[in-house]
Amino acid sequence: MSLINEVMSEINEVMSLVSEDQIDAAENIIQKDKRIFVLGAGRSGFMAKSFAMRLMHLGYTVYVIGETITPSIQADDVLVSVSGSGKTSSTIELTQKAKDNGVEVISITSNENSPLSKLGDAVIIVPGATKTGDGVKSIQLLSTLFDQSVHITLDVLCLKLSRRDNVSNESAGNTHSNME
Repeated sequence: MSLINEVMSEINEVMSLVSEDQIDAAENIIQKDKRIFVLGAGRSGFMAKSFAMRLMHLGYTVYVIGETITPSIQADDVLVSVSGSGKTSSTIELTQKAKDNGVEVISITSNENSPLSKLGDAVIIVPGATKTGDGVKSIQLLSTLFDQSVHITLDVLCLKLSRRDNVSNESAGNTHSNME
């Protein structure tokens, strides 16, 4: 089997284990009248930023925690926190702080028993391999399988949001950067 086929087989295995009901629960929390914040460290942070970009294309008010232009998070906002292990200290600390301030939390992790899972009002378990060994085993390095599968999972969530909100590909394209 080629490496491409092995990688695709791993991704398909993980995605077959992701619950569409969990994605739907996250969809119910994300609404146009709420500000959405995303959080993650390292490559999980890149996946969160990718999600933030797509939400912006769909017309949401969205911010990335840690960026210089990000305002303070407030009660009635939504925080999407991503951590493969669900134990990343900076992610847990900031998620707990947001939760204490009345923020609704969507947790995305491979570990259903992690501190991040326990903080979520909605939890999406993406059981791809992580650097700590959680999830479906992988030939790929560190958390690559988790990262790939989270990207797909969050794109599925965006597709659901776009259909619910009647956002066409053309209207999403109108918000795409024209400074490239």
